[in-house]
Amino acid sequence: MLTILGFGMIATFLVLIMLKKMSPIAALVLIPALFCVFVGKGAHLGDYVIKGVGSLAPTAAMLMFAIIYFGVMIDVGLFDPIVRGILRFCKADPMRVVVGTAVLAAIVSLDGDGSTTFMITVSAMYPLYKRLGMSLVVMTGVAAIANGVMNTLPWGGPTARAATALKLDASDIFVPMIPALAVGLVAVLVLSYVLGMRERGRVGYLSLDKVLEPESETVLVGAGGAGLGSGSGSGDAASKASGGGAGTDAPDGDDFQGLDSARETLRPKLYWFNALLTVALLTSMIMEWLPIPVLFLIGAALALTVNFPHIPDQKARIAAHADNVVNVSGMVFAAAVFTGVLGGTGMVKHMADWLVGVVPDSMGSQMGLVTGLLSLPLTYFMSNDGFYFGVLPVLAEAGAAHGVSPLEIARASLAGQALHMSSPLVPAVYVLVGMAKVEFGDHTRFTVKWAALTCLVVLGSGILFGII
Repeated sequence: MLTILGFGMIATFLVLIMLKKMSPIAALVLIPALFCVFVGKGAHLGDYVIKGVGSLAPTAAMLMFAIIYFGVMIDVGLFDPIVRGILRFCKADPMRVVVGTAVLAAIVSLDGDGSTTFMITVSAMYPLYKRLGMSLVVMTGVAAIANGVMNTLPWGGPTARAATALKLDASDIFVPMIPALAVGLVAVLVLSYVLGMRERGRVGYLSLDKVLEPESETVLVGAGGAGLGSGSGSGDAASKASGGGAGTDAPDGDDFQGLDSARETLRPKLYWFNALLTVALLTSMIMEWLPIPVLFLIGAALALTVNFPHIPDQKARIAAHADNVVNVSGMVFAAAVFTGVLGGTGMVKHMADWLVGVVPDSMGSQMGLVTGLLSLPLTYFMSNDGFYFGVLPVLAEAGAAHGVSPLEIARASLAGQALHMSSPLVPAVYVLVGMAKVEFGDHTRFTVKWAALTCLVVLGSGILFGII
């Protein structure tokens, strides 16, 4: 019964937000509360929520101060050279813009934190997508998939969890998986190229005059990225400015300043201080010298104090980023209700046991493949902690009974991360869609199929190379 209710709760949530019948925050709170009553444990709802909030409070604090920190770094111009470099490559070609999004997201993902990756990527690319009239869900989808593949780095989380759960060395899991993950990155670039070509076919090359016109706020969504619909400032009329179209010469990338080069918040004299502070912050994260929320709290305080020594200026910078802070933190705490009920009522355990139980004995020798396939839905419908500490040991035990080593099971479990990064239970995805002004349902509808395909490419490569 709990298994059916668990899947029913998740399905209800996804359907309602994809059909835009409820906002994500409302759905994350009301749907699990209702199902908690159905389970007959309504009296324990408060305990489940408090426990969920307690477990996600550090994440909410991290996101709050990370948004302020990177917001200040964007304000003072730290990332302007990166933006100029990417835009110089992209020019006014939608295909290059999408590929540039994937490259930028993959590079920034080396810090191991999805939230910072999405903040930097969206801040750099959002203005260009808007000016070119491109689909914003293409940007969020490509960024999420690229980050998902890179999330398998040992300091990214899943690999460390798998190693801890199965008592293995993280390097023994990750290093042999590098060829398969490299193929996954190539697949992301190929996907970016395909989506970019479709965007090029829809909006064409734009002249500089047209690009600099005010943009539409429309979010364009369509099946497979083709026929993405239209909004003001897009479509044939927008793509043929000055008699342009595919044959129009694209302007040089320097003409596109994704961030205003004359803004008053720039601090060019403090550039190297800000660069060194950011490097020190990311190094501390990777080395785990302090908890990440503490690092961002200290970093945000230093960044504000040094760059904006006057208190009114500091208040103005905090206020400028308050919308993102409130939206993302609110979403995290709402998600705590969902995860709290899912775990507290025992739904997660029953769902996992059922999925493992339906694997036929004849597939025992293929537990690596089974684990990889199960990692797609399981890491999407539950947290990484729930999957790696609750489900993976069961899969490893079943594999060991059929002669499959725990290392193969651990490596296969990483295959689903490209899809996991778009899960409604991942706080970072709300940073992505919030900053990009994209509805979560639109992002989900567009991204899931491409992310699942990327996961299958990684899994297939691992099997082909004999890693899994």
